[in-house]
Amino acid sequence: MAVLAGAAALALILPAVAPATLTEVGVIGATTPVTTPSCPGSPCLAVSRTTGFQVKVGNERNLESAPRAGTIVAWTITLGNPNATQIKFFNANEGGPSEAGIAILAPQAKPNLTYKLVAQSPLVKLQAYFGKTAQFPLETTLPIKKGDVIALTVPSWAPALALGFENNTSWRASRPKSGCTSTSSQTTQTSIASAVQYYCLYQTARLTYSATLISTP
Repeated sequence: MAVLAGAAALALILPAVAPATLTEVGVIGATTPVTTPSCPGSPCLAVSRTTGFQVKVGNERNLESAPRAGTIVAWTITLGNPNATQIKFFNANEGGPSEAGIAILAPQAKPNLTYKLVAQSPLVKLQAYFGKTAQFPLETTLPIKKGDVIALTVPSWAPALALGFENNTSWRASRPKSGCTSTSSQTTQTSIASAVQYYCLYQTARLTYSATLISTP
């Protein structure tokens, strides 16, 4: 799929920080099944009202952890193409029009599975990009330390969930332990310096986003 929304602007960012190492955090090789968002298929499932990140895809672990310190200059999301009926349902039941952004999380030693929010991007309305892969350069880039996690924050809903994987593929969400089966409550982590436990683990699915990291050699 073509990458839309500001790729040319991103190209202008790179020379200003060269020499540097460019890494697309969250991108791996081909998967079985193919990583394709579920909508408009049946079931058409979406990420909703939470902040989440991929833990594993098969043998690949820590997909969204920064391999080195640097700066996040853009993020990319591959979106399904829900039909009008599906869009109407999600808008009515999951907090309004589709939108998302990214968050930088610092793992905390205690309690287990706790992450502190250290930075976040602006939210982007997504419906114009349904059925496409879109890249969003950041006007204000986000510093990141080695080992920090890049998460997807979705205050409403986003058709960015690929299904049909084995149990060794999983992602975590910022929902409380008692709320793993419900999307009725708003659980996004949006307060800078807040610490949240990512109790809920969802298997057989993959979040379809990544982020562009620039780091000095």
